[in-house]
Amino acid sequence: MILLANIFPEGVAFALAGAAICFVFLWWKDRKTRQLQSAEAQSILEQARRNAENTVRDARLAANEEALRIREETDKSFAARRQERADLERRLSERESLINTQLEKIVQAEKSLQEQKEGLQKQDESLATIRQELERLTKQRRDELQRLSQLTEQEARGQFLKEIELEAVKDAANLSRRIIEDAKTRSEEKARQIVSVAIQRYAGEHTFETTTTTIALHGEDMKGRIIGRDGRNIRAFEAATGVTVLIDDTPNAVVLSGFDPVRREIAREAMARLILDGRIHPTRIEEVVAKVSQEMDETIVRLGEEAVHKAGLPPVHVEIVKLLGRLHFRHSYAQNVLDHSVEVAHLTGMMAAELGVDVALAKRAGLLHDIGKAISHEVEGPHALVGADFIKRFGETEAVVNGVASHHNEVAPVGPFGILVSAADAISASRPGARSENMATYLKRVEDLEKIALSFPGVEKCFAVQAGRELRVMVEPGRITDEQAYSLARNIALEIEEALQYPGQIKITVIREIRCVEVAK
Repeated sequence: MILLANIFPEGVAFALAGAAICFVFLWWKDRKTRQLQSAEAQSILEQARRNAENTVRDARLAANEEALRIREETDKSFAARRQERADLERRLSERESLINTQLEKIVQAEKSLQEQKEGLQKQDESLATIRQELERLTKQRRDELQRLSQLTEQEARGQFLKEIELEAVKDAANLSRRIIEDAKTRSEEKARQIVSVAIQRYAGEHTFETTTTTIALHGEDMKGRIIGRDGRNIRAFEAATGVTVLIDDTPNAVVLSGFDPVRREIAREAMARLILDGRIHPTRIEEVVAKVSQEMDETIVRLGEEAVHKAGLPPVHVEIVKLLGRLHFRHSYAQNVLDHSVEVAHLTGMMAAELGVDVALAKRAGLLHDIGKAISHEVEGPHALVGADFIKRFGETEAVVNGVASHHNEVAPVGPFGILVSAADAISASRPGARSENMATYLKRVEDLEKIALSFPGVEKCFAVQAGRELRVMVEPGRITDEQAYSLARNIALEIEEALQYPGQIKITVIREIRCVEVAK
């Protein structure tokens, strides 16, 4: 170094100066770093201290809030308990007041009962006195009657008993009227039974049926074309349709005869198409009859489904629908049987609603009640039983089956449906315009009504009005009193129910009239 220093004296000085500067710089930098680290540590400590203070402050605030919440809940609990206690004290006070009031009422009631007892005792004494006075007056009247009328005691007794009998009849009539009115207003179950039994009397039979159809022709030459050579056309038509073709001297007309209304309708439509087409021969006849038969099957199903829809019922088995559709081509006393069945379904449903029984089952029984008429010509037996057996095979309930089977009393009704169907059947058949009635039968019924009313004593005149649905009875006012008029009306109604068969119901009106006439001069 000395050698170097001797050689390079100025460089050594610069090196030493640089080293000194470097040392100072490093020292200053280290000091600065230590100061920065110290400041950072101080900042971290300060931040930690502030965080600790915040945490302590938050903890104190949370503790204070929890304490306040607990205090509020405690105060509320104490307030609720104080309120409950106050309510309990109030109820106890009210109950004590009520008990005191009831005790006062009981005391008052005992006092009132005692007063009533004393009053009843006085009334008993008064009634005993009145009874003794009545016995005395009765004996006096009996003696007076015997003296005035010169009657024996036995005769006077008979007259007296007759008066008592009249009074008893009057009291019995009033009592009967009150009992009936009370039963109508307050006894619902008894009323249901009375209605069910009463409406059962209105069931009727269906016997009339049209078996022929007349088709108009455009000319007499058409009869020959229908008959065909050696009658082959008419034989082919009868074989294809199953009906009989009657060709007689009636001008411009041919008659189709058959018991099956569906076959008769098929034959009528097929004959009309053949006449319109003009081509009549065996092959054409078979084609037309086959086409009409197919269309008829579709029509029958459609008619059955429409009937079920009109009755407001859910879908039924397709076989039942087919039979319902066949009823459209049957008539009873000029009344369409399918329309009649729908009407019976609605009537049965309305009566079932009034009685509080199942409306859907009642409508179902009403709609199906005459379904046996569609097959009764094929199966022997009453149509009610035949129809019941048929619908039973396709899953109908026992209630509906019995309602159908019993609506003409072939079997005993189980439940109300058979009676309701019977009543609805008679109502539908007997409404004005529903069926054609023989004039002689109608006049005979009206005549019998008037005869029954005239058979009672005291009846002066009687008239059947409203087509035999009302009977107006005029009585002699001197022989029939107002009280006896009620009994007379009831007795006439009972006699009519026992003696006559009639649709619907008959109203009996008894008229008692006194006319007082005076002439001023």
